[in-house]
Formats: sequence, structure tokens, C-alpha cells
Amino acid sequence: MDVKKLALLVGALVIAVITAVMAKNMFAGAGAQQAAAAPAVPLGPKVLVAKKALPAGTIIDVDSLTLQPWPKELMQSAYYVEGQPDGDPKKLLGTVVRYPITAGQPVTRGALVGPQDRGFLAAALAAGMRAITVPVNVSSGVAGFVFPGDHVDLVLTQQVQGGGDGPALKVAETIIRNLRVLATDQRITDKDEDGKTQVRTFSNVTLEVTPRIAEKIAVAQSLGSLSLSLRSIADNSGDLEREVAAGDIKVPAGTSPDQEKQMMLAMANRPIDTNTTFSTGGDVSRFQRRTVPAKTSAAAPASGGAGGTPSMPVGPVVRIARGNNVTVVPVGAR
Repeated sequence: MDVKKLALLVGALVIAVITAVMAKNMFAGAGAQQAAAAPAVPLGPKVLVAKKALPAGTIIDVDSLTLQPWPKELMQSAYYVEGQPDGDPKKLLGTVVRYPITAGQPVTRGALVGPQDRGFLAAALAAGMRAITVPVNVSSGVAGFVFPGDHVDLVLTQQVQGGGDGPALKVAETIIRNLRVLATDQRITDKDEDGKTQVRTFSNVTLEVTPRIAEKIAVAQSLGSLSLSLRSIADNSGDLEREVAAGDIKVPAGTSPDQEKQMMLAMANRPIDTNTTFSTGGDVSRFQRRTVPAKTSAAAPASGGAGGTPSMPVGPVVRIARGNNVTVVPVGAR
């Protein structure tokens, strides 16, 4: 190889190495200067912020709020600050969110309404919903194990007399499903002053319903006795999945994931008054009835009675039922 070409090649390699080292030092120095130039934001006292998204009507529990340091320059007088009399999260348990609060957003005093404040129950209701109170006792109220925020089914127990002889038909029917409990008596949280769950019996329960369901419950109270049936948390998602699979629930095109999540949550929490189920006395005991008592002697008068008085047919008969009316016809009669 020519000595002149070899010298040029070595010189080019040396220049390339020197250029790479200089470029590396230049960019590293600029990055270090930029990082050092960023000033630290001074943090102030801790304020109450939402641990998760809190829609309007949410009842505050221990998993709703947390204390977090907040920059001094962004502090406002409306925030709940640690160390102040109203800055303890335990004192806000059971209050209701009046306006939507996003996750990580500081909670202001105007965003929460307490049980003693005007408009508390109205704030706990979702848009278009109503509140109705149902009397219960220890057995019909699940022995006090129903707490505000739970979902229950409403069971109506009654006796249907019918138009005939014999005992009345005993029947229990699940008339409404997936009702949200707003309060038990005037208690809107399951925690005591120490933040511990407290089981306590109650005589009244307030439920969140639609206007039509409120009418049904008002009529049901005059028909018989009402009982609460506590629902599992997993039942709501199971019912929702079945409705989505059947095509009863459709999400509009172009809906964002957050909007779809909120829509599904609202649908999962709505009360249902269709596809009701029931059980009669005959489903429980073989000695009870399965149908409404009907008349047993609605057949045409049979001859042979004294003074033309109808007498019961003698021998084999055929009973023909038309609705609640039963006609007894002797076999061979014309």
C-alpha cells in the first residue's frame, strides 16, 4: 500500500475520534446544565386529595381520600389542610360528593355535603333518581348487615285469596333487583367515630329508585311485607356482561374508554324491575298450594236435589279451567 494513502487514512481516523469525543462532551455538558437549571418546587402542608375519581353522589369512605403534600404557591383557603380541625379524613366519612372530583384533585369545602347540611340526600341521588323509605325489621333487614352503599333485591311476601274455598296462596316474589341503599334509619355510613365497621339493626332503609319503581314499592307495601335480599358485589358485573352479550346494552360508536367506563358503571348500578321471579307455597312444601284458590262448584245444576236444589255430581267428573273459573262436568253428561 502507498505510504501516502496510509497516512491519509490514519489521519482521517484520528480526526473522526477527536470529533466524536468533542461532540459527546458538548452534549453531556448541555444536559447537565439544563438539569441543574430546573428549580425545585417548594412543597407546602398536606391537603386532602381524591384517591380515585369521585362522581357526583359518591358517599365518602376510607378509600376515597388521602393526604398529599401540595405546592405552597398553589395553596387555597378552600382546601382541607392537615392539622386543621376539619382536615381529618375520618371526620368526612359519610359525606356526599356534590360535584365530580378527578383522581389527585384537592377536595374543596364546597364539593362535599354532610348529613346535617341542607340538600344532603338530594346530592346523594343520581340524576333522574328518587329516594324512598321502606320499613324493615331484624329478619327482613338481614340482621343489620346491610350498609349504605350496598345493593339489595326487594322481596314481596303476600297471600292471594282467590275466588274459591281453601287456604290462600302463599307467594314470595322478587319485585325489584339491584337497588342501592342510601341510608339505614338516618345512618349514611357503616363506620363509627373510630373508623371501624359497626353492625347495628335498623327499622327503616332508604333506597335509590326511579320514579316508576317508587310507585311500585308504594303499592307493594300495601300488598304484603317487604324483605331485603343482600346482593353480592360480583352480581352487578355478571348481570352487565349478560346484557352486553345479549345485545340489550349498546355503546355508541366513537365513545372514549373513560366515557365507556362511566356508562357501564351507571348501567351496572341501575335498578331492574323486569324478569321478576317468584316462589309459591307448593314450591316449598307439598302440603301447600301452587295456584290461586278457585271455585269448586261452578258447574250446571245436577238433577236429583230436593226442591230443585243443585247437588254435587256423583261419579267421575271432568274439571274444565278457564282462567280462575273451574267448571265441574260429570263424565257422560250431555
